[in-house]
Amino acid sequence: MSAHHVSTVRSLYKKVLVLHRFLPLHLRALGDQYVKDEFRRHKEAGAEEVKSFMKEWENYKDTLQSQVLKSAGRQQNPVKFGADLSEEDLKHFQDEQIGQLYELMLESTKANKQFDIQDDNN
Repeated sequence: MSAHHVSTVRSLYKKVLVLHRFLPLHLRALGDQYVKDEFRRHKEAGAEEVKSFMKEWENYKDTLQSQVLKSAGRQQNPVKFGADLSEEDLKHFQDEQIGQLYELMLESTKANKQFDIQDDNN
């Protein structure tokens, strides 16, 4: 792995974590943990898998950045973070990825969040 590649991966990782600071607290905690796990899990991935991995995380970063900018200064009608996946998108996922998405969906929508973080600003 080249130094340039490592730098590119590290930069993307940090940008995503910075953008997560603008998410609601429970989504930030869930997202941060997921990002850390996914980047760690793909450390030893093959070239083709890394290419796809980086493309999808760049897309995620771009989408989230757009949503964060859209939400800036909005008190009413908060922006919905995230994006819906089409059936066509899901066809490209492995079974393990579908399971991870399902677990994330359950965790992000349940009433008693696993990550219950208190906002110090209250």
